[in-house]
Amino acid sequence: MTPRIVRIGTYTLVALAFAGALRFTPRLPDPDSKPGDMLVTQAAQPSLSLQFDTLRRGESLGALLSRGGLADSAIKQILDAAYKTALDERRVPAGMPVTITSPAPDSEPSEVTLQLSTDHLLKLQRTRDSWTGTDERLPWSTDTIVVGGTITSNLYQAMDSSASGALPVGARQQLAWSLADVYEYRVDMSRDLQAGDHFSVAAERMVASNGAVRIGRIIAATFNLSGTPVNAVRFHSGSARGDYFDQFGKSMRAAFLRAPLEFRRISSVFGMREHPILGSWRQHKGTDYAAAAGTPVRAIGDGVIVREGWGNGYGNVLEIRHRNGFVTRYGHLSRFASGLHAGSRVSIGQLVAFVGSTGLATGPHLHFEVLVNGQQRDPRKALKSTGGEPVPNGERAAFAQLRDRILATLDAPLNGVVKLALQ
Repeated sequence: MTPRIVRIGTYTLVALAFAGALRFTPRLPDPDSKPGDMLVTQAAQPSLSLQFDTLRRGESLGALLSRGGLADSAIKQILDAAYKTALDERRVPAGMPVTITSPAPDSEPSEVTLQLSTDHLLKLQRTRDSWTGTDERLPWSTDTIVVGGTITSNLYQAMDSSASGALPVGARQQLAWSLADVYEYRVDMSRDLQAGDHFSVAAERMVASNGAVRIGRIIAATFNLSGTPVNAVRFHSGSARGDYFDQFGKSMRAAFLRAPLEFRRISSVFGMREHPILGSWRQHKGTDYAAAAGTPVRAIGDGVIVREGWGNGYGNVLEIRHRNGFVTRYGHLSRFASGLHAGSRVSIGQLVAFVGSTGLATGPHLHFEVLVNGQQRDPRKALKSTGGEPVPNGERAAFAQLRDRILATLDAPLNGVVKLALQ
């Protein structure tokens, strides 16, 4: 691959520095570039030549450094210093940004910076005839934001529409995942949301000196589901289980999760549909979750495995008996988790199997059913929860004070992002 060369007239180091600790911040790859493309720019003040590159898949770091104009002897010293300082030889990811700095064009490089992660830099510097490494962590500043949006198709779309100006794509996706985790006992984000439902969420936003953004803890959230509010407030209880409690002081944790997959993308809802293979209309007594083959399947509650094996049209099927006459059934599995068999006890959220396409299935997906006293029931109704343990009496005053203060910031419908100052 021929390196891509770009000339830029000026380059301001001061704009990229933070607190005088770094001479520069490595530049992330251009969105249109591919791993291995090289960007070369020159600085007017001072006269530095910077090469921005990314590690190709299957490429060694030594090969990248050679492409950047370093001699074999220098490469050996750089690698020795890198491994001695912070680099794990077994974990050098493809696509890792690398910056090679030279005092002037066509001169021997004097510094190499590896961006090991968003906020983790490894700087290798030449001092006379040797190279030394410095492990550096970029500082993060934290604020609190409120993001609000209206559902038109799904949570991801609503998050993208409302937070595109304040959060990059990765942070928006992270916030959607975190929000789904908070509500995983109450709301299945793939099928319980309806067009017109509204959400607001207060969360910590962390910004690094190089502009990287990530999401911290969710502080509070509210969903208005078909006119019914479901609030969640982060609260530490000395005895009640769970990190979040609803507006009534009940833990968001419950006996059952609302979905058997953490990655939730539904392909068929409970009710009448045409069977994709048999081609006839029949009652589809369950829910199909479309997901890639190999996606982990989790038990939605504590229980005992009562069936593990082949189930004709279900393919590889697993059944778990829970308390109160509940049985959950997981079909079309590619395989089961190791060490499990009929009679094994499992706990809520435990890995039990993997998505596949065995039996009567046109493609990879999970077929999920809930049986109550032997009768198939709509999972949306059967698994509906009104909450877990309540906040103890001795903590209710503190909880109520926190709830009222935080939820007041989420009361007004919001489509967008505002910065919030919580005292």
